[in-house]
Amino acid sequence: MNGNKQQVRVWCDGCYDMVHFGHANSLRQAKAMGDYLVVGVHNDEEITKHKGPPVFTEEERYKMVRGIKWVDEVIEGAPYVTTLETLDKYDCQFCVHGDDITTTADGVDTYHIVKAAGRYKECQRTQGVSTTDLVGRMLLMTRGHQQRGDSEYKVERSRTESMSEDSAARSPWTGVSQFLPTTQKIIQFSEGKEPKPGDKIVYVAGAFDLFHVGHLDFLEKARALGDYLIVGLHTDPVVNQYKGANYPIMNLHERVLSVLACRYVSEVVIGAPYSVSKDMMDHFKVDLVVHGATPVATDVDGEDGDPYEEPKRRNKFMVIDSGSTMTTELLVQRIISNRLSFVERNQKKEAKEANLWKAMTTEDQEK
Repeated sequence: MNGNKQQVRVWCDGCYDMVHFGHANSLRQAKAMGDYLVVGVHNDEEITKHKGPPVFTEEERYKMVRGIKWVDEVIEGAPYVTTLETLDKYDCQFCVHGDDITTTADGVDTYHIVKAAGRYKECQRTQGVSTTDLVGRMLLMTRGHQQRGDSEYKVERSRTESMSEDSAARSPWTGVSQFLPTTQKIIQFSEGKEPKPGDKIVYVAGAFDLFHVGHLDFLEKARALGDYLIVGLHTDPVVNQYKGANYPIMNLHERVLSVLACRYVSEVVIGAPYSVSKDMMDHFKVDLVVHGATPVATDVDGEDGDPYEEPKRRNKFMVIDSGSTMTTELLVQRIISNRLSFVERNQKKEAKEANLWKAMTTEDQEK
């Protein structure tokens, strides 16, 4: 192998608001096209001008993108329209974006410059999820996305390409849809590494719904307590028992992918029991069970009592404070309190995209 082979540096940019596994999947694909991934994140002012108010602040969004395991470098305050100067400044050979349309406030394709210069590549957008979609689930208080009954633990074994949106579940302006998970997608997101002999194994469990900076800070601190971090994710009915309303906003397998994309996470237990049992601790060889500074329910999943009784008995339990005040409930409150501005934002976004698609279709027909 030629040791002088030039490193291929790839550029991605975006708002990365309410970072979810759709964002992570596009960054995973972009990283696979090169060796080093640089991600530009727009500031609040630019996003508000072109798209409407973001849900998360720029500082929160910068931190969330840094937490994605395929990202090598984050550029704060990247320009909304991607230019050749930007690519050259960061020594990136080309830019990668999903196969969806992104426009400025004036309806101009934000990638028209790099496309014209032949320095643009496309990756497949993760169908069935978007920030607009998640905002829609919160505003409409829907529960159709949750996996219940026979589907509580189900993972569809199908081709990744078959992931699609459920048209019957789409709202004309929120794009509310249901994500169809595949085992292949979970494999693509998984680190696939076993703990090494002597590794200290840390276990945490929860809903990790609408993966946010509070979760990220907590997982970073939990990982620092050991060498290998396992995250147990509760099923949708279990989360609904202790959260109520229409929680979780994201279904089990959407939450699995969001957590697997985090650079601090080594492995995920899909549909973990609410109580940490003796068998579970022995099976995973858990050295430490960690819980955040949040209330613990004692009557979930048909069981009464302390779900952490076994790790406490073994003196292998610890409560840590993430240092973040963000919770899923606070995030939803942000959305609800700004409901009208987000509704307007979503309507404008769909209208701009529809107009650009129409213009592109007309142009193709005239050629």
